[in-house]
Amino acid sequence: MRFEDDIDSPLFMISVAAELAGMHPQTLRVYERRGLVRPQRSAKNTRRYSRRDVERLRRIQELTGMGLNLAGIERVLEMEERLREMAREIEQLHASLSRAAQDARRAVAEAERGRRFELVPLRPAALVPLPRRRRGRPE
Repeated sequence: MRFEDDIDSPLFMISVAAELAGMHPQTLRVYERRGLVRPQRSAKNTRRYSRRDVERLRRIQELTGMGLNLAGIERVLEMEERLREMAREIEQLHASLSRAAQDARRAVAEAERGRRFELVPLRPAALVPLPRRRRGRPE
């Protein structure tokens, strides 16, 4: 994987990130102070934004356009992240459940193979009806 292909690589200076997100660089500074975005810092302490940061800025822009204030945007972003975490957890649980079901099927099949000769199938034609006994009368 190339460095440029990594969505979390710090590629853009604040002016480029602001232009890509369609907002003023000062707005990015405000969002950083509010904790809405956390750009990485270079050795000279300049902000470096990744493609993921730019996507997040665009999402913030979208939510602002819907009329949400910054507190509302913070809450929506938190809930979206929690939803992604839960989706990952569900995916892991589903995979774990699938493995457990497969293990159970293998165990049943193995048990059936091991007991194959212990069980004898009974055919209905082999049954012989017994005479009914009447109460109170010995036969």
